[in-house]
Amino acid sequence: MLWLASLLFGSVTITLGDFWQAFIGDPVQKSDALILWDYRLPKSITAILVGAGLGISGLLMQTFFRNALAGPYVLGISSGASLGVALLVMGSIGLSIAVLNAWTMMIAAALGSFLVLLLILLVSKKMEDPTTLLIVGLMFGSFTGAVVGILAYFSSAEALQKFTLWSMGSLHQMSWEAVVILSITVFIGLVMAYSQMKSLNLMLLGKNYAISMGVSWKIFQQVVLLSTAILAGSITAFVGPIAFIGLSVPHLARLLFQTSQHLVLFWGCVLIGAILLLLCDLIAQVPGSALTLPINAVTSIIGAPMVVWLLMRQKKLTI
Repeated sequence: MLWLASLLFGSVTITLGDFWQAFIGDPVQKSDALILWDYRLPKSITAILVGAGLGISGLLMQTFFRNALAGPYVLGISSGASLGVALLVMGSIGLSIAVLNAWTMMIAAALGSFLVLLLILLVSKKMEDPTTLLIVGLMFGSFTGAVVGILAYFSSAEALQKFTLWSMGSLHQMSWEAVVILSITVFIGLVMAYSQMKSLNLMLLGKNYAISMGVSWKIFQQVVLLSTAILAGSITAFVGPIAFIGLSVPHLARLLFQTSQHLVLFWGCVLIGAILLLLCDLIAQVPGSALTLPINAVTSIIGAPMVVWLLMRQKKLTI
């Protein structure tokens, strides 16, 4: 229902009859078909992919680090993407603002995420303690944040505005080409994550127990980190950083399904993540108004009280 609502409601409301006519290729108004096929359908599919990907990456990080407040961006992947975009938008030499379109910003964000991924994978080979790796990820984030801050201080108002708009997140600039590429990367990340669900169940009882049950720690660590980086990195590259979805969705899944079995939580996070982001996107559309709110602001407004509510209900967050 939320998916259908995201297609019908917005600055222009499409009736069910007009929706069906536009969907079968015989629209009463050509503008309805244009809005549906070129704008709302790619956006709704993107919302489903982003919600599912961030939900699963949050589940991976919370179990891997055994930290209830870990999310998909604790490795510094989002910070790397932000640095890539900041270097392009605010630190570019000889580039006109006009050529800084959605695709060039996506490529810059992807390169930034990939660079941080390489650094994290190199560091992970030297460190076997997840807590130490978590600290390293936070340090990467602090370092890149400082560089972005320096670039912002010296940048022009126009460049700073463009970067700020990107950092607020947006599902609206997705072409069908971008949706196809994002679908492939999210699918790869989800398949890699699903392959580690049984190992994640064993990790709930500790690293040593998992190893004693036959889990190869190095392979497990590399696959989990790579899967999270692919999901969080590709999503950030295409839609910008999206807050609170990765943090809150795994806890909602545990609360609703009352289980710690990761094979169940996997599909729970996919479903809840998709539903939650579709809901946030529908709210961001402000149906009946030409106004569109930043998706990051809406997810934070909904996600922050949700985490507080979970804390009050459960007294503490657990994994």
